[in-house]
Amino acid sequence: MTVAFGSQTIDWLGYAGTRVETESGTVVYADPGRYGTLTGEWADEYGGTAHPQCGDYDPGDGDLVLVTHDHHYDDDGVRRVAGPDATVVCYESVSASGVRENSGREVVDPEALDHDVRRVTYGDAVEVAGVRVEVVPAYNHDGDPHPLGLGCGYRFFADDRAYFWPGDSDVVDEHDGLDVDVLLAPISRSFTMDRHGAAELAAALRPDLVVPVHYNTFPALGSDDEAFAADVAARGVPVALDRPRET
Repeated sequence: MTVAFGSQTIDWLGYAGTRVETESGTVVYADPGRYGTLTGEWADEYGGTAHPQCGDYDPGDGDLVLVTHDHHYDDDGVRRVAGPDATVVCYESVSASGVRENSGREVVDPEALDHDVRRVTYGDAVEVAGVRVEVVPAYNHDGDPHPLGLGCGYRFFADDRAYFWPGDSDVVDEHDGLDVDVLLAPISRSFTMDRHGAAELAAALRPDLVVPVHYNTFPALGSDDEAFAADVAARGVPVALDRPRET
């Protein structure tokens, strides 16, 4: 399904991938791809959970693609979603060698893609296709598997609406006081904040909408999205579940 947020739309594409389209038609993708989520292979290996099943997803309509860190970087995913004039905003440390080291996957460096690539680090702010992008630290408190400096989160402003994708992160001090209209909340029980931490973050930031993502892709990311939605709603914050779509 597609989640409507006023005149904008939000789609969770599986794993960490999200698509946002503004009223003016600008399309932003965050962390598209991996685990066969855009090729249809995901369902063959992991299907049967509350998770999108996109089939062969290859729209090539993105104006802006955001990449948070090596674990989420998928060169095929970027190619599938990026339009011909797209810009890829990429955290400074993302590299083919880093991806190979941490997961054994073979990818090309972002600069080898046929797109403009802008490298960013904590505290940076860039503007692409009318979208302002701010770079926020992302890390696990114990440093495993995401130490400070491995990756980032992004707050981006689409038609004056502030979206926040924390990336692979626990709830950290750098999230305090962020002005957020839409929280794309990672709720997996491994590698990121769990659903309880994400609900507390939602209660603290008070966005106009919370959409949970980054869960149920494989067993280690299993989470109860309905329990999360009930928890967030009980705290007085609107929440929407992007349920599986037909392939």
